[in-house]
Amino acid sequence: MKHVVSVSIGSPSRDHSVTTTIMGEEFKIERIGTNGGLNGAMEMLKDLDGKVDAIGLGGIDLYLVAGSKRYVIRDAAKMASVVKKTPVFDGSGLKNTLEREIIKFIAEDGKYLNKDSKVFILNSVDRFGMAEAIWQQGCKICFSDFMTGLGLPIPIRRMGTMRALAAALLPIFTKVPFEMLYPTGSKQNERTPKFRAWFNWADVWAGDFLVINRYMPDDLLPGKVIIANTVTKDNVEELRRLGLRALITTTPEFEGRSFGTNVMEAVYATLLGKKAGDRLLDSELIDLIKKLGVKPRIVHLND
Repeated sequence: MKHVVSVSIGSPSRDHSVTTTIMGEEFKIERIGTNGGLNGAMEMLKDLDGKVDAIGLGGIDLYLVAGSKRYVIRDAAKMASVVKKTPVFDGSGLKNTLEREIIKFIAEDGKYLNKDSKVFILNSVDRFGMAEAIWQQGCKICFSDFMTGLGLPIPIRRMGTMRALAAALLPIFTKVPFEMLYPTGSKQNERTPKFRAWFNWADVWAGDFLVINRYMPDDLLPGKVIIANTVTKDNVEELRRLGLRALITTTPEFEGRSFGTNVMEAVYATLLGKKAGDRLLDSELIDLIKKLGVKPRIVHLND
């Protein structure tokens, strides 16, 4: 049996473990949260090194991608550096491949996303592949990055502007403590509703689920669609209670849980036989995604 573990600096309340079979290979897949502790995560990574087939870095990105450039997040690189024998993945490869393909698939169907859709994209620098794919469909877009990342009331409405800002700011952002950029540990469960005008304006909310969940209004939200992942059974029931139309996840469901891209990237890399130090190419991921016939998970909440 292959064993894949995601070590996350997120909340343990989102932990999950499942045994499943993929392409004839039996897998044990786990997500373990360290509640925001970077040092605790590094100790766990050291302990797992050489004992599992692949490791995912959860709750943090090793790379942020903008256009053709990748920027290394300092705290994530520090975490990954303690692993010497086991391949480590952060999900950025799937964000740049699978999530683009999923958006194309949804847009071709047209029921939940089309050129007339108004889309609020939360944390596009973490979901650049998804953001570019949505922009390419001709949708009306508002990028949240200045609002959710910097606390500045500045909506960004054009992809060119977003690319330019990402190129200018990511070299700086990737060097600051990660908790300044993204909720970690128990903060992932906090709700602080903001930006209601943009949530109301949009038909579709897309991007990072934890950021969407943190800021979205906490009253009835009929007709809205979320495109995200890293969603638990409790999240699904809460979204249903709030009246949302549908939830679309870019990663598959395993016993009610949609794992993060870091988990699935580690699984796919294991299927491809990747070892420590091997590079996982976008072309390899695209070929495997097609071979697996990966499709979005669509949960009809109140549809």
